[in-house]
Amino acid sequence: MSVSTCPSDAAGLDATDRAIVLATQAGLPLVPDPWGAVGRPLGLSGEAVCDRLARMQEAGIVRRVAAVPNHYRLGYVANGMTVWDVDDARIDRLGREVARLPGVSHCYRRPRHQPDWPYNLFAMLHGRTRAEVEAQADTLRELLGSACRDHRILYSSRILKKTGLRLAGRSDRPG
Repeated sequence: MSVSTCPSDAAGLDATDRAIVLATQAGLPLVPDPWGAVGRPLGLSGEAVCDRLARMQEAGIVRRVAAVPNHYRLGYVANGMTVWDVDDARIDRLGREVARLPGVSHCYRRPRHQPDWPYNLFAMLHGRTRAEVEAQADTLRELLGSACRDHRILYSSRILKKTGLRLAGRSDRPG
């Protein structure tokens, strides 16, 4: 579980909120009360930590608090980023439907870069085999129907360290 922040709003954090983000951005401690473990050194209860994170999320400073699974350790070794050339007039509705499908961990719209890159919808699929990923891609293709002109599956060739924005561990006090 980690916290992902928005860089443009991070400068507005007070010292306590900054300490919470710094304590959680690399992951929560694997203990029965992780929020309490984060809060204790700051003199806060676990509930107070959760309340502050909720306020930062409502303000747009924190984008999300989410589990970050290691797909490889879970046996999902065939990871494919599917890229789709979808009709712009229908991409928003279809993208929301694609994002709800099982097996889709990320789904987002990106600008095309014509003429070399016509793809505007990206969906990350995970499977134990490439055949599983290809079956999931077939399901996406059916859902997209006539709005889809082309697609590709780009398989991972190595594991990259996945992290969100990292704040520098500095004090908020002026110099």
